[in-house]
Amino acid sequence: MESPPANELVEAARHGDTAAAVRLIELFYERIFAFLRRLAANDADAADLTQRTFCRVWESLPTFAGRSSVGSWIHGIAYHVYVDWRRADRRTEPRSDEWWAACAGDGPSPDEELSRADLAATVFRSVDQLEAQLRETVHLHYYQELTLQETADAQGIATSTVKYRLRQALDELQKKLNHERMTPVATTQGAK
Repeated sequence: MESPPANELVEAARHGDTAAAVRLIELFYERIFAFLRRLAANDADAADLTQRTFCRVWESLPTFAGRSSVGSWIHGIAYHVYVDWRRADRRTEPRSDEWWAACAGDGPSPDEELSRADLAATVFRSVDQLEAQLRETVHLHYYQELTLQETADAQGIATSTVKYRLRQALDELQKKLNHERMTPVATTQGAK
């Protein structure tokens, strides 16, 4: 049986249909948990933040006006829950290569997995070193696959600001990755 669209679930949940609320959570739970896990850097904090997010979603159901998609609305709530949590001066655990490797997406063949994991760890490490606003914009747009408009809605900023931040982040990442790629070559050549 095909589940109803997210807007219909929100409307039904708003009128007290707990089954619709459960289906809404099931529809978005994994994506929100993955988003918050990347931001919070560990599973325990991500689980707590995901719980807080869906509590806030439940409290905010009466105010959902439908000006954005349900997905960007929930991601916006998750983002603000995360920002509030960070403002409370939470410290995050350092992210190990193994942790990032475990977060890498499915798909590569076994012979490509190691190469892709190394590249992914390098990119993730580089993204983590970006300024907070750039890092969070990259996470929403690229890792959570939100559109430019949904990313803007989630962060409460203009679409042009999202585009600017993404361009700035990509420029910084490209410079950093090119520098890292060239550094070992220069070191090796200097040893000859």
